[in-house]
Order: sequence, then C-alpha cells, then structure tokens
Amino acid sequence: MNQTQSASISTLKAEVARFREELSIRDKLVQQLSQELFRLVKDHTAYAPRPEVAGDYQAEVRLLREQLQGVEQQVQFYQHQLHRRDLEIQQLRQTIRELSERGQMLEQVIRELPKVYTRKFAERLAPIKTKIMSLQSENRRLQSDLVAVTDRLASRGLSIEPATPAFKLDLPNIGESSNQQLTVFSHA
Repeated sequence: MNQTQSASISTLKAEVARFREELSIRDKLVQQLSQELFRLVKDHTAYAPRPEVAGDYQAEVRLLREQLQGVEQQVQFYQHQLHRRDLEIQQLRQTIRELSERGQMLEQVIRELPKVYTRKFAERLAPIKTKIMSLQSENRRLQSDLVAVTDRLASRGLSIEPATPAFKLDLPNIGESSNQQLTVFSHA
C-alpha cells in the first residue's frame, strides 16, 4: 500500500468519524425536538391556552416542524455521504487486497527466478556437454588410430614426421572440472 492510499484512507476515516459525530448530534436534536413537540401536543389539551397564546404556539410548532424537516433532510444527506464513503472504503480495501496479493505473487516469482535460470541453463548446457564428450571420445579414438598407423609405418621404415607437423588437440574433460580453460591446438 503506498502512502497516497494510506493518507486517503486515513482522511476518509476521519471524515466518516466526523460525519458520524454530526449525525449523532443531529439525532439527539431530533429526539429533543420530537419530545418537545410531543409534550406541546400532549400538554395542549391540559392547559387549554388562551386564543392569543394559541396562535403563538401554532407558529412555534410550525417553526419547529420546519426545523425538524431541515434536520431530517440534513440527516438523510449525511447518511447518503456516509454510505458513499463506506462504499469508497470497501473499494479501497479491495484494491489493497488485490495489490497485496499481486505483490506477494511477484515476490514469489522473483524468489524463483534464480532456480529457473539455473535449470534453463543446465537444460541448454546438457546437449553441449554431450557433444563435447562425444567429440573427446572420437578424438581419443582418432589419436589411438593415428598412433597405430604411425607405429605401422615406423615398423615398415616409413616416417611421416617431416611432411606434416604433429598437432595435439587438448580439450578439457567436462566430467572433471568445468572451470578449465579450453586450449584448442598446441604443438606436441
């Protein structure tokens, strides 16, 4: 989760807390107004106000009803705001979960990359090692054939030394160590 999302979530939480506090205050005010209105209506018959006072009460009741309607509209507005903020918070939490899961998946991939590259390199190197070993085997066979032919020629009294220089192919043995340097040709 980045700092922007964290700051946004904390701002949203602060707003939600402020809205809830205002809603609580307004609920208390509505309750007080309802009780006062109930008391006025109930007590209206008990005291039977004088006609000139009855007009004042009616005006006050009308004013209180208008205030009550205003408060109810504000309560609805704040409830709508709270609902909208709750939806935003849910969406942000879902986004955070998805990003966390994606981050964990990427971390897993990064941890496995060296193993994958090692395996792929070994797979590509295997046919090369096999080819080198077969070439080394063929080279040993050809060298033994050359020694046999040289021995036969020497036993007949012929020499091939002056005509062709002897070259020795010195290849590393793959089975022994893979760190040896490769010397292609060296004079014998």
